[in-house]
Amino acid sequence: MSSILHHNLIPKPVRVEPRAGEFHITAETRICAQAGLAEAQPAAEYLAGILRRLTGYPMPLEAVGEAPGPGSIFLTVQGAPPVLGAEGYRLEVAGDAVTIRANKFAGFFYGCQTLRQLLPPSEGPWQIPGLDVEDRPRFAWRGLMLDVARSFFTVEEIKNLLDLAAAIKLNRLHLHLSDDQGWRIMIESWPNLALFGGKCAAEGGRSGYFTQAEFQEIAAYAQSRAVTLVPEIDMPGHTNAALSAYPELNRSGIAPEPYRGMKVGFSTLAAEKEITYRFVADVLRELAAITPGPYLHVGGDEADSTTPEEYKLFLQRVQDIAAANGKTLIGWDEIIHGGLRPGNLVQVWRKGTQPQKAACQGARLILSPCHHAYLDMKYGPETHLGQDWAALIEVKDAYAWDPVSVYPGVSEEDVLGVEAALWTETIHNVSDLEYMLFPRLLGIAEIGWSPQEGRGWEEYRLRLAAHGPRLAAAGINFCRSPQISWREG
Repeated sequence: MSSILHHNLIPKPVRVEPRAGEFHITAETRICAQAGLAEAQPAAEYLAGILRRLTGYPMPLEAVGEAPGPGSIFLTVQGAPPVLGAEGYRLEVAGDAVTIRANKFAGFFYGCQTLRQLLPPSEGPWQIPGLDVEDRPRFAWRGLMLDVARSFFTVEEIKNLLDLAAAIKLNRLHLHLSDDQGWRIMIESWPNLALFGGKCAAEGGRSGYFTQAEFQEIAAYAQSRAVTLVPEIDMPGHTNAALSAYPELNRSGIAPEPYRGMKVGFSTLAAEKEITYRFVADVLRELAAITPGPYLHVGGDEADSTTPEEYKLFLQRVQDIAAANGKTLIGWDEIIHGGLRPGNLVQVWRKGTQPQKAACQGARLILSPCHHAYLDMKYGPETHLGQDWAALIEVKDAYAWDPVSVYPGVSEEDVLGVEAALWTETIHNVSDLEYMLFPRLLGIAEIGWSPQEGRGWEEYRLRLAAHGPRLAAAGINFCRSPQISWREG
């Protein structure tokens, strides 16, 4: 049964074949990285840290020029086929050694994550079944969006979330940094955005903001976990916090009151004012300078107080600004109607969207269908957190969909990947965040990574059930959905 269930691994690998024997981690086990291979060294250090905390063994690190002797875990580029790409890996477990082969850091890192899942959650004996895994992702973009504008989360809380996301091979963290209720990043040329806008939050939420140094700290930590940080400044709508801080950006020139509610669509930057574009240019310039990744997300959703003509004018100017900063522009699917440029990315969220119109303009798609991937939606009517305007999303609903068929007319080539979204109007602390994300986020991760062929709910729910002890050992406050026959140990 274990081979059929791919040893309960999530995401499900492309190929798993059993081998004779098993590898035992002992006090003599060492972690070896191929000498001179910069891509392997940080992954080896990461794995050593994980195994030291888990087993209590010393796990010495060595750089070696050739395959080490028995009792080692070896990270090497030797024998890694090109088909693995930058994120794929091959994991070979035999009785005397473990070998992880990859071409780049991300592949080594993901091989380490699979190795960790093959070990018990918290207590030995520390033995790994003999097997041969060859694995690579289906989609390049496997993301999680966290709304820190409605309710703020700290640097350390986001680092912990990055660890959890990276463990299931997600590779993008999208931070929604601004909205009507708050502004969460210091912009030195417009400091009141954070000093004033950072003091507000949604009703019951937490206020605060990141300094630029703190944002860079998050970005660097994300890179160490093979994750790219994607910052979002939402505009021209969802801008009440900015308009309160700088009333000259408002059509009337009068500052609106800070906002703590849940209504949307009532705010807009003044698209006809030149100061608006000076503001946008300054914000995106400063944000681009502290963002190592290639993306800037500019929102564009629910701009109901902006006329279609103003919206098109605004989007064209913003596209110029993003391009001038050398970044790829991303927007929610409303930007399809503003006139796209080839290379733009469109994040599709609404049920009735026709994303093929974006593909026809040369844009690629990040799919976040609100009725499957908005993880702030309630599991069921009795869920004490979240909302239900998009759907009730049980664990099966979050898993049993495919990116190529969820929207008509979309092809595999059109889809860059998938992204789960967690909006925080009702989610104000880590415990609540974990409850809404887990276990549904594991299903989104598998959709992004694993081939559609061979994926199925009945088989997945058995693998997920085996992750109950693993989630519990990690201290995650996960929802024990009645759809899953959870294992307790």
